[in-house]
Amino acid sequence: FSMLNSKYSLLKLIFLFTGCSCMDVLVANNINALNGTTVKITCTFTSCYKMDATKFVMNWTYQESFNDTEEMFMAYYRKKGMVALRSDRFGERVMFAGNLDKNDLSITLSDVQLEDEGIYNCYVRNPPDRIQGHGIIQLHVVTELPPPRDSTIAVAIGASVGGALALLILSMVVVKCLQKGHWKKMKSEIN
Repeated sequence: FSMLNSKYSLLKLIFLFTGCSCMDVLVANNINALNGTTVKITCTFTSCYKMDATKFVMNWTYQESFNDTEEMFMAYYRKKGMVALRSDRFGERVMFAGNLDKNDLSITLSDVQLEDEGIYNCYVRNPPDRIQGHGIIQLHVVTELPPPRDSTIAVAIGASVGGALALLILSMVVVKCLQKGHWKKMKSEIN
């Protein structure tokens, strides 16, 4: 019993010093936005611990490509909450659109410009989690929506395949009836 108790104490010590590290940040890896529209860039997180506003740290950054430096444009402050930082790139076009109570750190970017294309990073730290969560979103800005797909060909192919399958099944039933001599029996019943 003493040996079991000491192993249990050792496990408790290990968990005490390692802590919980189950931070997970959920984002869409790629987002397409139409030039001139408003786009929501989502970032949510899960954690072993409830968010403590006095310890929570969060920020959004932008970079043109993976090799460029990151520009912070939004951050969480204890007394002010989520604050859009002064940015020449975005001006007043970035707004917090999430809900901290639901671990939602999403933003909206209005009047999307071609220059907004790039990498958006969502960084989250929720102590006592030991790791910092990081979500990476690639925003692609398009100037026009792709043309609607014409499904006429797909419908024609589907109908052809369906018709062929129906004929195949019908012929199989006829062959089966012929094999069992049912055809003669059915013919005599008709006459």
